[in-house]
Amino acid sequence: MVQKAKILLVDDRPENLLALEAILSALDQTLVRASSGEEALKALLTDDFAVILLDVQMPGMDGFETAAHIKRRERTRDIPIIFLTAINHGPHHTFRGYAAGAVDYISKPFDPWVLRAKVSVFVELYMKNCQLREQASLLRLQLEGSGKDADGEVKESAGLLAELSARLAAVEEQAEALTKQLNDDSTDAAAVATAAHLERKLTGLRRALDALEPGTGSTSSVSSQN
Repeated sequence: MVQKAKILLVDDRPENLLALEAILSALDQTLVRASSGEEALKALLTDDFAVILLDVQMPGMDGFETAAHIKRRERTRDIPIIFLTAINHGPHHTFRGYAAGAVDYISKPFDPWVLRAKVSVFVELYMKNCQLREQASLLRLQLEGSGKDADGEVKESAGLLAELSARLAAVEEQAEALTKQLNDDSTDAAAVATAAHLERKLTGLRRALDALEPGTGSTSSVSSQN
């Protein structure tokens, strides 16, 4: 069963949260509400999120302050943030949003289709990264167990290696298609850069798997790839 990605929605107005849920429900992911910056930071302590939709104008801790806290934490600094604002103060205001760590900045009222499309890109990238981590975990487990029985586990190791290679090939194909789509559609530079980073990770894992093939060297060179 494929685990759903979590999307954090941060806005002090319940009607805005309801509207965001209505727009994003078609993505069939887990939507988590937060009505303040403090509540958002609390949610980020325990859960992993694919993307954060963050309202700028909030009482108390506003969106800029909340984003600054998110980017200071090692656990959350790489989560994409999309700022939502009802007020457009011009280029300076937009620049402040990007300087705070946002990957995108959308003024209300926004096009529901555009917002859903932008969020779906980051959800897909998140899912690909999750798949990559699973493949890397399987590879590490295989390496740890490779020194047990010499005879009895050789065939089992070869079978597991072939399965890992096939799974990785499927992720590589999906990542390549996603990167091509992003480049063709001229999507946000941040999304394109994230996709490129994912492909680099996939390349490293592929090299590690190739190093495990008979006659290609010891497993010690594999651990340095991860």
